[in-house]
Amino acid sequence: MGTSHEQTEELLIPFENAETEPVRERISSPKFRIPRQCVGLALPVLFVIMWELLSRGGILAANWFPAPFTIADTLLELLRGGELARHIAYTLTRVMAGFLIGALTATLLAGVTGSTPLVRQLLDPSIQALRSIPSMAWVPLFLLWMGIHESSKIALISVGVFFPVYLNLLSGILTVDRKLVEVGQIFKLDKLQLVRRVILPAAFPSYLVGLRSGLGLGWMFVVAAEIMGASRGLGFLMIDGQMTGRASVIIASIVLFALFGKITDMVIELAGNRLLGHRGLVL
Repeated sequence: MGTSHEQTEELLIPFENAETEPVRERISSPKFRIPRQCVGLALPVLFVIMWELLSRGGILAANWFPAPFTIADTLLELLRGGELARHIAYTLTRVMAGFLIGALTATLLAGVTGSTPLVRQLLDPSIQALRSIPSMAWVPLFLLWMGIHESSKIALISVGVFFPVYLNLLSGILTVDRKLVEVGQIFKLDKLQLVRRVILPAAFPSYLVGLRSGLGLGWMFVVAAEIMGASRGLGFLMIDGQMTGRASVIIASIVLFALFGKITDMVIELAGNRLLGHRGLVL
């Protein structure tokens, strides 16, 4: 009896393996995967295709919504003449200068206020009040103080960058695990060493979010900065397109703002994820 039962089990084993192995192959992870960047391009590409078809079909008015190929021709024309490269260079220089000044100032202030309760009680309420001031409210004041020069434009961009970086870094510092701070104190780290070696590394993910948010606002503020009296830059190119009635120039400038904004954001994201190491998640 026992022998027949063992023989039955031996006969069933090959059938079980034959059933389970193909199933495992079917549920295994696919070898072909679409890169995340390509997935993100799907919607813009679909939008451009629909836009082109609607423009060619006459559904969208050409003087209001030029076809994407018309906008591309406008960009190529500006690029051949060398005018577009100069506008891009001026805008990039302003954004990077304003970003560096605003981010550096915010980093220093957030580091001090986050690590010193007395300084936080003195400075933070005033900074929070200044954060509520609309961006365009600074324009007449900066024009009065600095005139229609590069300094006023860079100052306006710096203001836009400052607040997201300050708020995110301060929040990251205040939410650092107190056990990490206690470990640093056990190893007799002084105040500066504690900030540099314990608090700032723990707050770095929040700081990275602040840098990306600040850079995004920097690109928004550069438009206001270049509208208020610039003779070079993508913002000036937009106003020139408005004054001459060229919608293709306006939309081309908007596309370039989006393109360069995304590229600079990706640079910060990749650099931050590399520094985060094993914690380098997509933010």
